[in-house]
Amino acid sequence: MSARDVNRRAFLAGTATVAAGVGTSLGLPALLGTEPQAQATTGYAPGSKAQPVKVPTVAVRQAAVDDPTEATIAEAVTLIRRGRLTSVDLTHALLDRIGTYEPAYLAFNAIDADGATAAARAQDRRRSGPLGGIPLCIKDNYYTAGLPTTANSFIFEKFVPPYDATSVARLKAAGGIVLGKGQMGPLATTRATTPNGTVTTVNAWTPTDLSVDPGGSSTGPGCAVAGRMATSSIGTQTGGSIVLPSNAQNLTGLKPTMGRTSIYGVIPLSYTRDHSGPLARNALDAAVMLAVMAGPDPNDVRTLGLPEPADYITSALPVYRGGKVVMRRKVRIGVPPDYLAASVPADVRTLRRSFLDAMANIPGATVVDVTYPDDWDLLTGVFNNVRLSERTEEMLPFLQQDPKLLGVSSLSWLQGLFLSGDEWVTGQRAKTRLVREVLDGVFGQCDVVLQTGPTQFDQIGLPELALPIGFHAVGANPMVPVGTIIGGRPYEEDLLLEVAAAYQAVTDWHDRRPADPPAAAAHSAAVSPQSRATAAGRATPEQRASLSRLTAAEVAARTA
Repeated sequence: MSARDVNRRAFLAGTATVAAGVGTSLGLPALLGTEPQAQATTGYAPGSKAQPVKVPTVAVRQAAVDDPTEATIAEAVTLIRRGRLTSVDLTHALLDRIGTYEPAYLAFNAIDADGATAAARAQDRRRSGPLGGIPLCIKDNYYTAGLPTTANSFIFEKFVPPYDATSVARLKAAGGIVLGKGQMGPLATTRATTPNGTVTTVNAWTPTDLSVDPGGSSTGPGCAVAGRMATSSIGTQTGGSIVLPSNAQNLTGLKPTMGRTSIYGVIPLSYTRDHSGPLARNALDAAVMLAVMAGPDPNDVRTLGLPEPADYITSALPVYRGGKVVMRRKVRIGVPPDYLAASVPADVRTLRRSFLDAMANIPGATVVDVTYPDDWDLLTGVFNNVRLSERTEEMLPFLQQDPKLLGVSSLSWLQGLFLSGDEWVTGQRAKTRLVREVLDGVFGQCDVVLQTGPTQFDQIGLPELALPIGFHAVGANPMVPVGTIIGGRPYEEDLLLEVAAAYQAVTDWHDRRPADPPAAAAHSAAVSPQSRATAAGRATPEQRASLSRLTAAEVAARTA
């Protein structure tokens, strides 16, 4: 039996288990703050039997030498190894940017300057793992011991977890440093706003134009990395919440296969669709983060009994033959009928064609047209609504107590109450049909497939990778990022990384950074170095009054 067949069987078995309701153990016990039943013994943890994670030494761009906030994870690790950078210097450089530009970006919901500085000093004394000394932004729905975890909601506004989420624990065990909590859509539903709908986090490329979508719900983690206020970050995805902010802000985001990374200690949205993964600066950084996070967790049944994680880091290194970039393995890149449709803006179509041309010119890559089944729009459209009953079940006690606790996103939870049992059952049958159509139909024609939206693969738990492919003008903004999304078979994140690594070896879109916000927008005195430890990263009342606001109906229409 081939490795692909083993992956398929494991994926289908896991999907059936979660659909049967076993995954509910991740819901209310985590919400109530109970301690983990057992410590994870695989993944990056002390005493782990997993394959050691090693960040390769790389060529460092001059921009990263001159300004460490420009550095990728691999570049920062290389500089630290060579004695040209310390973790304290890197952490302070990022905190200085937070102190200056956070009032313009509003990327953070909490900042832990004292804790980050202490952790950086400890790492400089003794490196504890592959991420030794790398500062990170953590989405505000991950438990962080001693640091507020609010999910940007009224429900959890005063919640301080007693322990770290599994993913956070693994990143810290690998030497990662938590700078703070990234702002997010309320309860992970839409772009970042306050719980009452006032828009907060901006797109780092257009900090003075709120109309340009920064992507959600992992808006803050994306903005923090794009705005050079964190070296990398992690988010969650239920309906595009990793890949959409990555595309919007020129990042490489990776949503793994369901179960490849643990969601234990994450305030849930939908246990059959919640995923955790990185929003990073390039394919190699995404691979490093995934390698640390991946692996079984006894507290998350979805992670158990799966094929071993692949060598993601090797997969994310480009291969050269005769001085020319080639694919590590032969790959057929599927182009669906709507990828270059007339409904796609002309400038975006041009960038997509350029992406396809670049891939077609890499030996080992073949671009092929693929077709969808006749009922594709029905399977990926109407039946997507069955997710609403899952989220309502998780939050029903709060909904019964007071619907206003759900804030501006309350309508999506109320909608879940009106789904009948037969509608839910029909939706599950449609999901099974969609899995078969994708695995046997779409992937019968290609090895990876380009996506025009993330929700199809979110519905069925397959992996997706987002990467930048250029820029276009939006309104008065001449440089707004454009990205694309690639979907893969179960547990084939490594193949997605191979495609991204090859493309990023022949282009430089991923190396470009936005200009700093105008001085008038930054208000550098608002978050001074002395007050960094307690800065909340929220707008002042005067700033909030000038920002736009999403209504409950708008949030319901856009919700993940």
